Amino acid sequence: MDDIEKVVHWLGHSSFRLENAAGKVVYIDPYKVAAPEKKADLVLITHAHADHFSPADIDKVASGTTLILGPASLSGKVKGNFTALKPGDTTAAAGIPVEAVSAYNTDKSFHPREAGNLGFIVTIGDLRVYHAGDTDVIEEMKEIKADVALLPVGGNYTMDAGDACQAARIIKPRAAVPMHYGSVVGSDEDAMRFKNLCICDVRVLKKES
Repeated sequence: MDDIEKVVHWLGHSSFRLENAAGKVVYIDPYKVAAPEKKADLVLITHAHADHFSPADIDKVASGTTLILGPASLSGKVKGNFTALKPGDTTAAAGIPVEAVSAYNTDKSFHPREAGNLGFIVTIGDLRVYHAGDTDVIEEMKEIKADVALLPVGGNYTMDAGDACQAARIIKPRAAVPMHYGSVVGSDEDAMRFKNLCICDVRVLKKES
């Protein structure tokens, strides 16, 4: 797990770049990213909210061959090669195994289950990386098998740090990474609270451009 920072790069908020030794590059929910040196083979979008689905940022990271995956709510809204997924779907787009999983609120109205919003499990290199999307602790997490769990900690719209610790106890990843803080909602203090509360290995990643 010492190589996690070579694979998982936090770009702020819930935005990540994943890359493997073979040069494959996956962006998840690109948002307020700088013009990247590395273009995406694959872009994953969890849901339609503007801090997760940003067409301008997709344009920054995409090339003419980039494949884009997301929920059916984005159909007709994405420029480029888009495929809609629903929870339970699997694919190997751009040669990268991806599993779409559920993401929803249980006691809030921001992300209803019926919206079909997504989290993703991406197999990149030797790691299974779970991006939880905007979610609370949900029953489906019992079925998640992942080496690394990217979990929202900012509260209000998603889990807070305490909830994210509960999710980590359910999923039992080898390492967890806090997200969904420092921009729209949440702070560095939420990330550190998660690190201090959680019993698993927590990596608070430095924001990259």
